[in-house]
Amino acid sequence: MLGGGRAVAMRCRAGGVCCNPSARITQGEGMRLFAFLRLKAGSGDWRALHRALTRRLPPERLWGAFHGLFGVGSNELMAITVGDEAEVAQSVAVARQLPGATCAMALPLTPTARPTSAAPLRREGLHVLRFFDVGEAHQEEFVALSKAAWETFEAVESYRAQPQGLFSEHGARFGRGAMLLVTWYDGLGSWQASRSPPAAA
Repeated sequence: MLGGGRAVAMRCRAGGVCCNPSARITQGEGMRLFAFLRLKAGSGDWRALHRALTRRLPPERLWGAFHGLFGVGSNELMAITVGDEAEVAQSVAVARQLPGATCAMALPLTPTARPTSAAPLRREGLHVLRFFDVGEAHQEEFVALSKAAWETFEAVESYRAQPQGLFSEHGARFGRGAMLLVTWYDGLGSWQASRSPPAAA
């Protein structure tokens, strides 16, 4: 069912991003899509990438921007954009044309159980991004199992955590595709505690 997962811990950069709670995700015509971007600076660190990206994208198009705590280089920035198909394609094009930067990865995504809103992330803390390789025939089951697990995962008193998004690769081929889970923790201590949760979780 799964081809294993890989995770990186990130801190969210909310500067220049406005929160719009009314930006609901709609199905069918005008459906909101997302794209995961991995950017690398030729020199300097992630801050220059963040400044360049936020200057070139409308704030409502940037669902989240993250720099690494561990698992990525200090010259890397991860970003997730949102919009309709044309807007996401334009955001990816902007990222690929950032001066002095390389777009090492651009993955189009479809939201599943979460997020239910296109509003950008605003919560300070630690975000863990984890990728899974899931067969197309098992993706619905993967989402259903995740939703069921979140009910106890979020209720544990020994740490504070909340899954923010579970995405599937948009337009995946060959019967398999990536799935991305974005989980918020209030800090490194909660992330460490969640790795050995109570049996009920």
